Amino acid sequence: MSETVNERQAPQGGDIEELHIARPGGADGGARADGGSRRRAKRMLGVMRKERWMFPGWLYAVIFVAVDAVCVGILEWGVSLSATRVQLSSPTVGWGFLTKMFTQANFVCVLNMLLLGIVYLALLMLFNRFWIATPLILALAIIIAVIEHFKVSIRYEAILPADLSFLKADAGNLMSFMPPGAHWVVLGAAVAGVALFALCWVLYWLDGRHGRVFRSGADPRRTALNTVCRLLLIIVPGGFLTLYTMQVSTVGSWAKSFSSAMGDIPSMWDSVYDAQRNGPLVAFLRQLNPKVMDKPADYSEETMRQVAARYEKAADQINRTRSANMTDSSVVYILSESFSDPARVPGLKMNQDAMPQIRQIKEHTTSGLMLSSGYGGGTANLEYMGLTGLSMANFDSSLTSPYQQLVPTEHWMPTINQMWGAPKHSIGLHPYESSMYSRATNYKKFGFGKFYTLTGPDVISHQDKLGSSPYVSDAASYQSTLEELRKTDKPQFLQLITMQNHMPYHEWYPDNEFHAESTTGTPLEKDERMSIETYAKGAEITDQATKEFLDELDKLDKPVTVVFYGDHLPGIYSSASQDENNSLALHLTDYFIWSNQASASHGTKIGDDEYSSPNFFIAQAAEHMDAKVSPYIAFLTELHAKVAAMEPPVVNKIQGWNQIPEGSDIYLDPEGKPMNPEDFDAATKRLVDDYRLIQYDITDGANYLKDTDFMNLPE
Repeated sequence: MSETVNERQAPQGGDIEELHIARPGGADGGARADGGSRRRAKRMLGVMRKERWMFPGWLYAVIFVAVDAVCVGILEWGVSLSATRVQLSSPTVGWGFLTKMFTQANFVCVLNMLLLGIVYLALLMLFNRFWIATPLILALAIIIAVIEHFKVSIRYEAILPADLSFLKADAGNLMSFMPPGAHWVVLGAAVAGVALFALCWVLYWLDGRHGRVFRSGADPRRTALNTVCRLLLIIVPGGFLTLYTMQVSTVGSWAKSFSSAMGDIPSMWDSVYDAQRNGPLVAFLRQLNPKVMDKPADYSEETMRQVAARYEKAADQINRTRSANMTDSSVVYILSESFSDPARVPGLKMNQDAMPQIRQIKEHTTSGLMLSSGYGGGTANLEYMGLTGLSMANFDSSLTSPYQQLVPTEHWMPTINQMWGAPKHSIGLHPYESSMYSRATNYKKFGFGKFYTLTGPDVISHQDKLGSSPYVSDAASYQSTLEELRKTDKPQFLQLITMQNHMPYHEWYPDNEFHAESTTGTPLEKDERMSIETYAKGAEITDQATKEFLDELDKLDKPVTVVFYGDHLPGIYSSASQDENNSLALHLTDYFIWSNQASASHGTKIGDDEYSSPNFFIAQAAEHMDAKVSPYIAFLTELHAKVAAMEPPVVNKIQGWNQIPEGSDIYLDPEGKPMNPEDFDAATKRLVDDYRLIQYDITDGANYLKDTDFMNLPE
């Protein structure tokens, strides 16, 4: 009777391994022992079955929901650490992300669980093993959260879809971007991961089904039915996730309405705040299918003809008073990685000046402060604005990286270097990976004939490094640039993106004499102070190398104009960044426009240069050089006279100024004061509206301006 009961308890599909019993003696002995051996085996199996209880389906469901919630919590942890601007005490993040379900009827936490649960379910149906899918989804959540933490700490930016292109880059180079103390975070994550995996292993051992969700046995009809069920549980939820991702950024769509009903409040002007407020997964998915920009209500071919005609007249008026041709000179754009003045950081005191040479240069030429759309990162966006004259402020907030989300699909992409004619006159230099930000592909589309990098196909000639720094020095980058200028007497356009001062900073320079201290009464943390001091020394080295580079340019017989700017501040000022009143100061870098002695514009200093943004550099360079302009540059010239600088809403708060609504674009007047778009006069409003028309036509419209002379310099 007991044997019959045990046989009924035996699991289907061979979940418990078969016991092999050796038969003693010969055939007769084996026959006599066979009955007893089988009874002993049955008793052993009975004991094992009592120890390994086969988990019922409802228990799997409970564990599934619990693990899903834990994974969402892990992801939220990655963006809600004390290093971020929004603290854990906020009712929006940390525990507030969960408890606002009860305090505010906001169920965005459940929305994140639903979306992540679909991924978890797909893994579960794919493997049909609960104790394989569960450790995998936990590992995925932990890895993403750690990466998210590093990126937020360094750049104050959440993981974006555009970052996926970095997976193509060399992993060793990406690892070099890890901040000081990163090993402790990695170690803590590893310990947490091991603990969770150990728990999964214990549950696997206790589970008599070993996590097998569908157990088909020998019945082929049941096997076929289970296969169909598994496929449906992948396809149907996966279809929902796909449709949601495609439409969640579209106003009026079912996905947008559903997301809003669950409590999603898009805050895409600040990717970290958006991830904290709405969950990293929701914030990430809404950017997978970005919208370029809203179509202006009056956009048409006739409207664009009127715009082109309006600024053709403006160009004619400007050109009556100018005598030079821009393309008779060489122009060098220098994007100096993370270059800015540490002395301008609120609450920070340095023992000596990190940029005395550039400070002196700025006093005698066109120069000022540049409003940056990035902090700790976003180089390619500043580069894009400088080369195109377009502004990130005009794009939809879901388009975060034009180099990766826009340029590869564009059919017409006018850039400044194209004014110099043939590609052989356009040279790009970047002492790092050519694949970063898809530059190798984009530079070809921009019309650059050569793009010199570490990885080629055109390899940059000078690759010297300083101390223990992993990056090519600015002096070496300048030397490579000089060689290109000396190769021909013809006018050229050169774009140099340096790497020397890229994060992170690890005491690269021996005998560093720089010392940093806080003036707020709260001492700097050890890692922050070390990073600031290393960065300051690097900035001083850049300062001296830049002066020497300009001295060499003064020796050339051909006219050269340099547009030099720091793209953003390094993301090392964690103390200063915790105060929202410092937000604007942490988005202002240094720039200057300088011409060598062979240029007629040597020593020129134009007006209205105290503040700028990179989209205006070409217009300022033309004014500095007394050069004739195209209708497009004439438009930028007129706009810059009204709006000195503009960027998307990257500034959280401007001290003493509370009149700009949250999420509004940032506009500065020529004195650096914020401007409320509602207060624009008629001329400024028309210029801003025309800017959106022009940018829409170039990037997402019908390219009506392509067949006009809008981009052409006068002959």
